[in-house]
Amino acid sequence: MDFTAIDHFYMKRALALAAQATGRTSPNPLVGCVITSADQVIGEGYHRQAGTPHAEIHALTEAGQRAKGATVYVTLEPCSHFGRTPPCADALLKAGVNRVVVAMTDPNPLVAGKGIKRLLENGIKVETGLLSQEAARLNEVYIKAITTGLPFVVYKAASTLDGKTATTSGDSRWISNSQSREIVHQFRNNYDVIMIGSGTVQADNPALNCRLAGGRDPVRLIVDGKLSISDNAQVLTSSNSAPCIIATTAAAAESKLAGLRNLPGVEVWQYATDRYVPLQMLMRDVLKRNWTGVLLEGGSRLAGNMIKAGLVDKIEFFIAPKLIGGNGPSPLAGLDISRMSEALQLKNIEVDLKTGDIHISAYL
Repeated sequence: MDFTAIDHFYMKRALALAAQATGRTSPNPLVGCVITSADQVIGEGYHRQAGTPHAEIHALTEAGQRAKGATVYVTLEPCSHFGRTPPCADALLKAGVNRVVVAMTDPNPLVAGKGIKRLLENGIKVETGLLSQEAARLNEVYIKAITTGLPFVVYKAASTLDGKTATTSGDSRWISNSQSREIVHQFRNNYDVIMIGSGTVQADNPALNCRLAGGRDPVRLIVDGKLSISDNAQVLTSSNSAPCIIATTAAAAESKLAGLRNLPGVEVWQYATDRYVPLQMLMRDVLKRNWTGVLLEGGSRLAGNMIKAGLVDKIEFFIAPKLIGGNGPSPLAGLDISRMSEALQLKNIEVDLKTGDIHISAYL
């Protein structure tokens, strides 16, 4: 399908609008909408939070009566079902728009082409596929969750140029520089859950909150098969706005379970396994709480096990231009591949040097 330069311009604007709500719409997708008449914007909007009006409704409200005969650019297929809000396809029909340009169809089985079909059946011209790859990248978290029943997982790690996450003595502060650490806090702001293993809690006693002005604390998820976490660990009390969840097993002592369950804001998820938390089951339980994006920050053994289980989608590695040698830990001790021919190949690699560290984003 042939799209004009003007079509591309307004769809890019719709995508930029949608991105403004990154990390705020779970379990819903990010959606932006621009309405034009005579190649002039008459209304625009984006979905801001689950349960609130969708992007099309914000844009139609701004356009008012001028929406009749207009062109609509929307980053995801308009919904056709009643959820917490009415169908957007019906709102577009009622407004009398003439043309709807859709970046991508919605993989949600409740929509999946039904919104487009409804518009077409009522005489609306619908064109799809404009900047579809960009739209899919924008909603990679939503797409993974809705199509697999698992959250989208990003593994973040910082290492020296020689692949160490700490010195032989265990010192790791700080490997990456302050600019890189600010990006990490943006990740924490954008993802629903931050996940670490019990060893990281013991070694670093992190708070795992977001320190950006106006940022949102993620849910803290601690994988602790033996329930070895200290009663004084910062993660238990580091946020007043998000819970701390401890995933453990039948190996946990009853007295420790009872004590943690009595702490405000702390939940204990106990699995009927002897020692190791079943990671795929844990990830499915995370999604059941409508948390679609997980930022995995360590440790190296947990990260390796998550990758071996096929649960990690993307990596964000910060490689500092530093050398420390020795026998310090690496970012993926739990992976332990024995043959180079079996090494995991990364794809869609992006390298950013703006912070002074080497920031590598890639997909597994």
